[in-house]
Amino acid sequence: MTLPFFSWAFAVIARNVASPLEHRERGDVPGWVMITLMSAILVAGLLAIASPALADLFTQAMAKVGS
Repeated sequence: MTLPFFSWAFAVIARNVASPLEHRERGDVPGWVMITLMSAILVAGLLAIASPALADLFTQAMAKVGS
């Protein structure tokens, strides 16, 4: 009677020791994909808006260094 219990207990302990974070820390993959896409869209939008101003700023800085 005690042998099946000990084998069951050993199996449970071995499974938890072998991979303790496998079931608890799977992560939120769709959430991270959404955050990554939103960040990329935000950077692309800011770059589209600020690109002319940054190009003008760079041109002015290079003109001051060159003279």
